[in-house]
Amino acid sequence: MTVSMYKISVPIFVQFLTSLSANLDKAAAFAEARKIDPSVLLGTRLAPDMYPLLRQVRAATDHAVSAGGRLAGAEMPSFANTEATIPELKDRIAKTIAFLKTLKAADIDGTEDREIKITFPSGATREFTGQSLLLGNSLPNFYFHCTTAYDILRHCGIELGKRDFMGTPVQM
Repeated sequence: MTVSMYKISVPIFVQFLTSLSANLDKAAAFAEARKIDPSVLLGTRLAPDMYPLLRQVRAATDHAVSAGGRLAGAEMPSFANTEATIPELKDRIAKTIAFLKTLKAADIDGTEDREIKITFPSGATREFTGQSLLLGNSLPNFYFHCTTAYDILRHCGIELGKRDFMGTPVQM
């Protein structure tokens, strides 16, 4: 039985980005109720050498856009990376979800063996197949950044549970 590359990517990205956005709503409410500047939450990190919450959210959206766009061969939206508030991060998430929803199963299914070459800002390049990009790079990185964002919010005292992290499965 073949697994759909689309079904293991786009709906998953949308599900977890939707829950991440809802968790940011809870963060905003938490900050307001406790008279905490939301930028304090956005600047929080779990360890000195880890990205803060703000950058974790950006990275999650970047991995979703990159995977979906590269697999589909679609032009990807670019972000200025200037978000500094919870509403700006939620807008970035909404734009990412909107982009992902433009991708169709026919665009992504069958890309398992597609050759994908990524050139990083450092100039280094890496070659993938569609399947190795998705399963060995994009999904693990996406989950890492979503999980770390959730963990930062929990660390700050925001009441979140597993259901808040998982969200609701999306039918697309």
